[in-house]
Amino acid sequence: MRKRSLLIAATLATTGLLTALPATPAVAAPSGLAGDFNGDGYRDVALGAMGADVGSVQGAGAVVVLYGSSTGISAAKKTVITQNSTGVPGAAESGDRFGSSLAAGDLNGDGYADLVVGSQFEAIGDRDGVGSVTILWGGSAGLSGGAALPQPAGLPEWGGYGAAVATGDFDGDGKTDVTATGQGRVHLYRGSFTRTGTPLSHTDVGELGGAYEAIAGDLNGDKAAERVYPFFVDGDERGDIRYFRHDPGNMDHPESDYALTELPAADGGHGTIGDVNGDGYGDLILGDHSDPQTGVAGGHLGGQISVWYGGPNGPDPAQKPTVIHQDTAGVPGSGEADDIFGASVSVGDINGDTYADVAVGAPGEDLGSVKDAGSVTVLFGSAAGLTGTGAKSYNQDTAGVPGSSEYMDWFGGTVHLVDFDKTGKADLVVGAAYENGTGAITTLRGTASGPTTTGSVFISGANVSLKGDANFAWAIAQ
Repeated sequence: MRKRSLLIAATLATTGLLTALPATPAVAAPSGLAGDFNGDGYRDVALGAMGADVGSVQGAGAVVVLYGSSTGISAAKKTVITQNSTGVPGAAESGDRFGSSLAAGDLNGDGYADLVVGSQFEAIGDRDGVGSVTILWGGSAGLSGGAALPQPAGLPEWGGYGAAVATGDFDGDGKTDVTATGQGRVHLYRGSFTRTGTPLSHTDVGELGGAYEAIAGDLNGDKAAERVYPFFVDGDERGDIRYFRHDPGNMDHPESDYALTELPAADGGHGTIGDVNGDGYGDLILGDHSDPQTGVAGGHLGGQISVWYGGPNGPDPAQKPTVIHQDTAGVPGSGEADDIFGASVSVGDINGDTYADVAVGAPGEDLGSVKDAGSVTVLFGSAAGLTGTGAKSYNQDTAGVPGSSEYMDWFGGTVHLVDFDKTGKADLVVGAAYENGTGAITTLRGTASGPTTTGSVFISGANVSLKGDANFAWAIAQ
C-alpha cells in the first residue's frame, strides 16, 4: 500500500498535477474538566430521574445529561440513559431507582468525565432493595455504555446501597476514587478503574454506622479529598458528622492510611465543600433542614446551614461555625415550620470574585397560600466568610423565572452551581422533582451581580421524553 501511494505521488509530480491534499483533521484532546462528559470544554449537567418509567416498567429510573455550550444548556442536546440502554449493565426493573444518586469524575484517566450512578433499590437475584452502583463512561459523543462496580459482600435486603455516591482523589495519588453508602454500609473504591468497572481495590469503611449521604472535598489543602459521612443516631438526631482524611502515618490504625476526625458540635444531613473565604482551604457547608424538636438540641425554625472553615489540619472541631438561616440579617424571608431550608446546598463562584458562593434550597417553603412550592437562596462568599449580606432569593413567582408556584413543586429540592457556558461565573440549576408530575429544572445565568432571571431556561421531564412520575432532577451530579 505504501509503494502504491509513493508511485501515485511521483506520477502526479512529473505531470505537474501534484497539489496539497487536505490534512486529516486533528482530533481535539478532551478537556479534562470535571463534569465534561464529551470533552468539548463545556461542563455538562447530569440529572437523575429515579422514578421514570422505562417502556412499560414503572419506576425503573433514568439519567439525563444536558450538554453545556456557549449558549448554555437545552433539551435539544441531551442523552437519556436507562438500564436498558446499550452497554449499560443490568435491566430496567420496577422500583430500581436508577439515578437516585450521581457523582462525576474521570475514573479511567482518559480525560473524559464519567458518571457514577446509584440504583438505591436494585434487586439482586431474589433479594429486593439491595442497591447497586454503575459507572457510565464519558467519550467524544458523551456518555455511553457502562460497567457495574463490585458489590460489597453481605448487603442486606432493602439496605439501599448506592443511596449516595461521591468521587474524589482520596489518597492523593492523582487518580479518582469513589465512595458509596447505604444503610449499614459505607464502601471505598480506589482508582483507577478498568472499563469493566474493576477498581485498583475496594473495601468497607469501618468506624461508621449506617449512612445515606457522602460528601467529598479537600478541607486541609493537601490535594487529597476528605470524605464526610453524615448520619443520624440516637443521641445525635441532628446528624453525626465525621470525616476521613488521608493519613499514611496513621498510628491508631496502621492497617489503614486514613484517620477519622469527629465534629461533635456539627449538625446536618446534607452538605458540600468549597472555599467561601478564599484562604485556599475547602470549607464544609452542612444543611440542617429539620425544625427544632423536643429533646433534640439545636436547630432553627425552618432549617439552617452551617459553615465549618477548613485549614491546614481541616476544620477545627473547637471553632464556632457560621450559622445562617432565614432569620439571619440580610437573608430574604423568615424561618417558618417545614420550610426545609438547607435540604440542598451547592457551591460555586456565581459572580466571578474568586470566592465560592452557596445556593441553598428550601423546597418546603410556602408562597402565600401555596404550600411546599419551594424557593432557593443564594449566599455570597467573601474574605470574612459566608454572610447574609446581599443574599438573594428566587422562586417560581420571581419576575423572569419561568412557570408559577404550585402546590408541592418542591422548587429547590436540589441545587447545583456550574459554569456550563464558560463565562467564568457559575450558573444556577434548580431542581423541582415534583413539578407537573414528571419534575423539572430551571437555570439562571451567573453574572457579576449574582444570578439573573434574564434568559432563564425551564426544562421539564416531558421536554426530555421522560414518562411517569419521573422525579426528574431528584439528584444532580456534583
